[in-house]
Parts: sequence; C-alpha cells; structure tokens
Amino acid sequence: MAASSGQQEASKRNRIRELQPSAVARAFLHSPLAGIAPWVVMSLVSGPGRSEPAVLAALGLSVAFFLLARREGDSIKLLEIFDLVFFAGLAIVGAVVSAGATRWLELWAGELTNIALAVFAFGSMLVRVPFTLQYAKEQAPQEVWDSPLFLRVNYMITGAWALAFAFCAVVGFYGDAVLGTANNFWTGWVLQIGALVFAVSFTEWYPDYAPNKAALAAGEQADPPRPVIELFGWLPTFLLVVGIIGLVTDAVAVWLGIALIVVGAVGWGGYRRVAKARLAG
Repeated sequence: MAASSGQQEASKRNRIRELQPSAVARAFLHSPLAGIAPWVVMSLVSGPGRSEPAVLAALGLSVAFFLLARREGDSIKLLEIFDLVFFAGLAIVGAVVSAGATRWLELWAGELTNIALAVFAFGSMLVRVPFTLQYAKEQAPQEVWDSPLFLRVNYMITGAWALAFAFCAVVGFYGDAVLGTANNFWTGWVLQIGALVFAVSFTEWYPDYAPNKAALAAGEQADPPRPVIELFGWLPTFLLVVGIIGLVTDAVAVWLGIALIVVGAVGWGGYRRVAKARLAG
C-alpha cells in the first residue's frame, strides 16, 4: 500500500512539473507547433495594410524559435529552414517591389502563405518524410522509428495540417475574390482559426488514440483509445467565444450570436459531464 501511495505521489509530481510554464514552453519548442506558429501568425494577421508587420512578425518568430531550438540541442528541421527561407524571401520581395505589387501581396499574402505550407506538407508526405517525423523521432526511442504505427501517426498528423492550411487557403480566397474583403468575420477569421485549432487538437489527440486502437484491433490487451469526443473538446468554448465576439462587433445577426452562445454553453456542460463520467469509470 505504501509503495502504491508513493507511486501515486510521484506520478502527481510529474504531472505538476509537466504543467509548469517552463515545461510547457519546452514541449512547445520541441513540437511541430513551433515551426507552424509563424505560419499561423502570417495567415491570420496579413491583410491590406498589415502585410509588412505580419511578415516581420512571422520572420521574427521563425528566427527566435530556430535559435531557441539550437540552444536546446535539437537537430535542424526542414520546416524550420522552410520558415526562414519563405518569410525572409517574402520580406525582401515586399521591400523591393512596386506599390502595385505591394498592394497585390497585401491582398493575397494570406492565401499564398496557406498554399505554401499546404504544398510543403503534402510534398513531405509524397517524398515519404512527413515533416512531423523529425520532431517525433526526437521524442521516441529509435527502435520504433520504422514501425508502421509510428509512421502512420506522423502521416496522419502531417496530413491534418496540410488539409487545415489548404482549407484556410480556400476560404481565404473566397473571402478575397468573391466577398471582396480579407476581414470577413467568417472567411477571414472564424473558419480559418477553427481549422487551425482542430489541427492542434488532432496533433495532441491522435498519438494517444492510435496505439491503443491498433493494439485492441490486434487482439492485445490495452486501455480503450481516447474517445473521439475529446478531439472536439475545444469546440463548445470556440462557439461560445465566436458568438460573443460576433455580437460585440455586430458581425453576426443577434439570433445567430445568441444561438452560438447557447449551443456553446450547453455543449461545454455536456462535454464536462462526459469527461467526469469517463474519469469516474
């Protein structure tokens, strides 16, 4: 009993350490999210009158994360190099082109950014080196690097990001080309942020889901895989926040804003009950 209690205390201390700001920052730095963050900033911030600060912010983040990763002793990643080359090139182009070309870049920079990362992600899968693989290998023992499950997890996560940025490019293009504005509440913000949050959630959820599902399918003893509902645990809060912001900014009809808030609040409560029931079970 004493040994069991000691193990529980040690496990609790480990969980507390994992949630400390320094541990969270290191986990972020060692994950693909550090390489993707500059693209998210560029995709969401760029627009008429904001292209240059968006490029500089993305380039600054790329340089900062690259230097911090080297200080941590991480290997150089293809995504990090792509970040530096793309945003440095975009900054140089923006500084030397004509005023007309600058206006064109301001209008389409978000879509160009989304397309570039989607092509990079799909391309990395085509050459059988999904870009998340370099990050995953630094967190996993070498004996699993060539396992089908390990590779499938990385293909799936890379594919999720490729699809998310491709989706952002499509809805951004629709907003610019059809609606005539990069600041449309839905195409410029809500749908793109939702796609990126889903990709983040999938990156966190799938590595815990796939191994247990594969083990059970093979007839091995394993805990049940993480429920699919946990993949969408962020959605109720997201809907609630969208409803509030939409009402405050007059971006949505009153009835729609209220409906989003109600659905988000009810969904959040339901998700909390399901999560508590799972923990109790």
